[in-house]
Amino acid sequence: MNEVELRQLRCLVAIVDEGTFTDAAIALGVSQAAVSRTLAGLERALGVRLLRRTSREVTPTGAGARVVERARRVLADVADLVQEAVSGPRRLRIGYAWSAVGRHTVAFQRGWTAAHPGTELHLVRVNTASAGLGEGACDLAVLRRPLEDRRFDSAIVGLERRLCALAADDPLARRRTVRLADLTGRVLLVDRRTGTTTPELWPPESRPVVEETHDVDDWLTAIGAGRAVGVTAESTANQYPRPGIVYRPVRDAAPVAVRLAWWRDDPHPAHQAVLELLSDLYRTG
Repeated sequence: MNEVELRQLRCLVAIVDEGTFTDAAIALGVSQAAVSRTLAGLERALGVRLLRRTSREVTPTGAGARVVERARRVLADVADLVQEAVSGPRRLRIGYAWSAVGRHTVAFQRGWTAAHPGTELHLVRVNTASAGLGEGACDLAVLRRPLEDRRFDSAIVGLERRLCALAADDPLARRRTVRLADLTGRVLLVDRRTGTTTPELWPPESRPVVEETHDVDDWLTAIGAGRAVGVTAESTANQYPRPGIVYRPVRDAAPVAVRLAWWRDDPHPAHQAVLELLSDLYRTG
């Protein structure tokens, strides 16, 4: 593996793209003999024949086609690495567990694109405690519960009301607001890994019956069927409106803090810009 060099991969791709050794040499700015030697070195390192050469054309072997495909990806990754080192990141992945940043999501996406057109923003739903940050699925994460993992740091960007999700024909759905006590004895559906609701919101003597779920669609389906109720951050209602389900404010429950999290020892270069934009949206929105 150590014998394979980037120049060899570039040479192979150039031969395939240009169609001849002569044209590949011109594209690479080297001699035709250098192209032949470089390809031969790559074939020795891999132990397979990569190209078929005739008087009319050069075509990849089966193994060669597979190597060319991988070589293109490797060269693209290296180009991205160089670009990020010189000019900053070209892509930013922000993970979230259930509901991104709720009603601010579209404004955040558009605001980011307008202010940072060179860095493509991707929102990624990952239902883990770190919303994909610890798993390497994202660069930053939007969370609605504190992270105990000391590898990460975070800051609060805003607050969201706590809402109760109910079936539309539930008697409580006729009210404009509900209290925590109204849910005593009901079946409460929670996600203990990522959710913002725990039985500790209620006094010990008046807690609801708790059942667990790990997916927002399953949560909504059970609530819509009237089998359970849910208590969630306001962003869930913005992100997941669904026929047959209503959301009502819980007037005696504390709001939910929305946090942006990043790696403590290696924060993404864009984390401060994201922090400022989200904080501004929550403050003015």
